[in-house]
Amino acid sequence: MLKLSGEALMGDANYGIDPKVIAQYAYDIKAVTDLGVQVAIVIGGGNIYRGMNEVDTGIERAQGDYMGMLATVINGMAMQSGLEKVGLYTRLQSAIKMEQIAEPYIRRRAIRHLEKGRVVIFGGGTGNPYFTTDTAASLRAIEIQADVILKGTRVDGIYTADPEKDKTATRFETITFTEVYQKSLNVMDMTAFTLCQENKLPIIVFDMNRQGNLLSVIMGKNVGTLVKG
Repeated sequence: MLKLSGEALMGDANYGIDPKVIAQYAYDIKAVTDLGVQVAIVIGGGNIYRGMNEVDTGIERAQGDYMGMLATVINGMAMQSGLEKVGLYTRLQSAIKMEQIAEPYIRRRAIRHLEKGRVVIFGGGTGNPYFTTDTAASLRAIEIQADVILKGTRVDGIYTADPEKDKTATRFETITFTEVYQKSLNVMDMTAFTLCQENKLPIIVFDMNRQGNLLSVIMGKNVGTLVKG
């Protein structure tokens, strides 16, 4: 399960989708699927709309969350287009029914698509407000019996502090779920993280914006941070 940040799709812009980022992601994902690896994807929607701050937007939380879910479907469509341009077969499934553009999410159908070598993109979050796309990624990963969640971010792993603010921060190569709790490190939202821990689903946090990193992670190279145990 590959979890991508919506903000990463902006590239150097302040909003929207950068075609160069989509193209890089598509080539990186193709390099992995060419090895026979089954890939499912969940993408955030923060590059289009973030529905979490009612005070700033004036839009109630539940309504804003539904708007954010629609943004994830837009990003899923963009990623689907990019993947198909490099020759991959894809399916976009949405937790919110919109039959003209996406299949409804059906667990067994998603698994069957993966078995046939198709890349499955899950849009619409969980279909419920008050849950993040991190939680959607964890939930779908457990449902399809994924081996690992690969969380692609702008940072190359989990650090002792925010490396963009603290130059003395050091990166963990591996860390346990318990240590993440004890050190109050920000990996995923707590619901998503707890789901992974309870279901013994490891997480690898890595820099998706560096071309070739995804393949390196799949090949077992020392890229990013592994959370397990």
